[in-house]
Amino acid sequence: MNVAEVFAFPARLTHPEAMGVLAALTAAMAAGCRRIDLGALSEFDSTALAVLLAARRAAQGQAQPVFLKVPDKLRRLASLYGLDGLVFDAP
Repeated sequence: MNVAEVFAFPARLTHPEAMGVLAALTAAMAAGCRRIDLGALSEFDSTALAVLLAARRAAQGQAQPVFLKVPDKLRRLASLYGLDGLVFDAP
C-alpha cells in the first residue's frame, strides 16, 4: 500500500491541533486519499469529531472517506453527541 493512500491521524487532536490536521487531511483528500487511519489517536476531545465531520463535508459529490482503526473512546464520544451515524455510518 502506498503511503499516500492512507492519511494517518496524529496521537493528539484537540483544539490547538485541529486546523493543522484539517488542512493536511483536506489536502490528502484533494489528492484522492479516502482511507483515514485513526489508530494512533489517543488524546482527543470533541474537536476530533468536528474534523471528521469536515472530512465528510469536503467529500460531498465524491467517495466518502473510510475511517480505519477507530478508537472505542472516539466511537463512544460520537454516540454521546448523537453523531455516530453521521460520522461513522455515512454512505
